[in-house]
Amino acid sequence: MRGGVVLSDDESAALAAVDAAAAARTLMELISVPSVTGSAAESELQHQLAGRLEWLGLDVDLWSMDLPALRADPEFPGTEAPREEAWGLVGTTSDGGDGPTLILQGHVDVVPPGDLAAWDGDPFVPRVEGDLVHGRGACDMKAGLAAHLAALAAIRAAGIRLRGRVAAHFVVGEEDGGLGAFGTLRRGHTGDVCVIAEPTASTLITANAGALTFRIAVPGKAAHGSSREKGVSAVDAYLPLHRALAALEKERNRDPDPLLAEYPLPYGLSVGTLRAGDWASSVPDLLVAEGRFGVRLGEDPADARAALERCVAEACAADPWLRDHPATVTWPGGQFASGMLPEGHPLADTVGAAHADATGGGVPRRRGATYGSDLRHYTDAGIPALQYGPGDIAVAHSAREHVSVREVVETARTLVLTVLRTVGTK
Repeated sequence: MRGGVVLSDDESAALAAVDAAAAARTLMELISVPSVTGSAAESELQHQLAGRLEWLGLDVDLWSMDLPALRADPEFPGTEAPREEAWGLVGTTSDGGDGPTLILQGHVDVVPPGDLAAWDGDPFVPRVEGDLVHGRGACDMKAGLAAHLAALAAIRAAGIRLRGRVAAHFVVGEEDGGLGAFGTLRRGHTGDVCVIAEPTASTLITANAGALTFRIAVPGKAAHGSSREKGVSAVDAYLPLHRALAALEKERNRDPDPLLAEYPLPYGLSVGTLRAGDWASSVPDLLVAEGRFGVRLGEDPADARAALERCVAEACAADPWLRDHPATVTWPGGQFASGMLPEGHPLADTVGAAHADATGGGVPRRRGATYGSDLRHYTDAGIPALQYGPGDIAVAHSAREHVSVREVVETARTLVLTVLRTVGTK
């Protein structure tokens, strides 16, 4: 019994088998591999994780993805990081029978560390302060991978035979579009429900907004800087477009879905880079703006693209220069659709109750997230999915990235109960 809840013998045995020290070691070993999206280390980590899954007794499928074929798929999600290879990895428990399959999903890639001077030491050498582990990828999302492995190890150590199956989907390329999840599903790996261990700060993320990468090319007219009146600066030509984009963002953030109502800006539109000119004393004849465009929950990405294109076209039509020299919009890089766990699906209740029973705390609240993730790949494939994992997204992608070992262990314990209650035991 825990907190007044009567656990089954299998549940009690599996919870007792969760090894906190081993989970912490695993986390630090994973952080030590600098698996930046598209790098050789990303592939190296996939091979290391394949060995871990084999050691746990899972049937392992490790394959080199056919990148040309995936890129030719009309639903390919796009990429931003250059890459020459991508490895898929799925480990499936082999003792299941007629029960359902639960997918435990996580991405192995991390974003680059950025300014190394902002870090207290090497970002890929984990630094421990009490219960906290610091390093690039600590919470996003090597802590989630460590929790998945700890849960699988505990079930195996307890000698529990599952009625259904657990499939670990460890994927590459999540940070720049979701190539890994897309390729894994295209290979035929599927399941009945999916838990993604992204950092959720002890909440359940049941919906993600989407995000599209856009590029706007704004023409000008070149001239010598000493007689700039004879030219048209592409920088000046861009300014009415920037104001129009700000107005579009304000319009699209009126009355957001209740799952995203807590956020001041659920569907952000951000211009991340501006490039103009090639000589200081020349009037620039081209400006290229690239940015991120939020997709509303349930919105078709094609409709979102059309809204931004219409905004730019209308701003051009109202400007004396751009009316005859319109800007052009293209869509390079990652293209994240939104995704949502179907309303009323029992997966959220199952994970929420498992968290309460495993930790002795309350049932975590449900909310949405403003960023894109792999969740939409699974929900688009008809696999109900949610995010639940250790760490806080607020420190991800920063030099402050860290995670609590306690949270990793709590997540592992929650996943143990989620597995047993979803796939059943023999």
